[in-house]
Amino acid sequence: MPTVYKNTRGQHAVRQWCVDAIARATFPLATATVDTSAGRISLISAGTGRTRVVLVPGTGFNAAVTLPWLEALSLRWPTTVVDLPGQPGLSDPRRPRRARLTWYDRILAEVLEGIDAERVVLVGNSLGAAVALAAGSSRIAGRALISPAGFMRLSLDPKLAVASSLWLLQPTAEHTRRLLRMFVAPGEEPPETEVEWMTLLGACCRTTLAPPPLPAELLARRARLPCAVAVGEHDRFLPPRRLLPAVRRTINLESRVFPSVGHLITPGHLDEVVSLVAEVIDAVDEEVNR
Repeated sequence: MPTVYKNTRGQHAVRQWCVDAIARATFPLATATVDTSAGRISLISAGTGRTRVVLVPGTGFNAAVTLPWLEALSLRWPTTVVDLPGQPGLSDPRRPRRARLTWYDRILAEVLEGIDAERVVLVGNSLGAAVALAAGSSRIAGRALISPAGFMRLSLDPKLAVASSLWLLQPTAEHTRRLLRMFVAPGEEPPETEVEWMTLLGACCRTTLAPPPLPAELLARRARLPCAVAVGEHDRFLPPRRLLPAVRRTINLESRVFPSVGHLITPGHLDEVVSLVAEVIDAVDEEVNR
């Protein structure tokens, strides 16, 4: 199977960046690995409590980059972030050429079994949301999906396409910042951590195409569990005017629109993510108590 990295030097640089970022965390963390049919999977956890949250990051992201998400969620619930295999991070870098969402379904089920997690609420962002939708483990009790792939094909307008091409050809901090400005709301600057990370990503990693929409019959089955969907008002990949009707049509759910937010959820907007997750956990608890 192909690997996400261009070469071994790039793999070492990415792994070192992640290790250093995790070491600088200012809140208590627990690290673990789970052996799966896709190799070794890295997990980072924090928090205590009853209902476990499992966060599945988006394309090119991992636990080290999403530490602000982990901190915000772990203040309310025990939370584990999965470094997806085939993505840059601390897990196995190999990935299949085809049927990746089916592959991720199996791997996530193995991870949940490996950590003996029950009544899990999956929190998926972008690609991670498509993985959360594809996942059919009986250990899953609900889903919170933010800027979710899996419902429709992602949009790529001309300005975004040009900025992406420049970043891929020359992954400098300047080109990365220009690209990420299109990931956030107008007038907002992308966080420097994401700029640093995406610059490294462009230099060291191969690109991953966005996942296709999931089959309608699978999405209909996923609607049987508590679920909440949200998207940023200024998301250029998943414009609300297109995403909201797609979610309504496939799983008969009204989505929430985060005001003044783009595709990239910055730390200042994580309260809205926590609120969305709380909505799903309340619904899960209500079903259990019936």
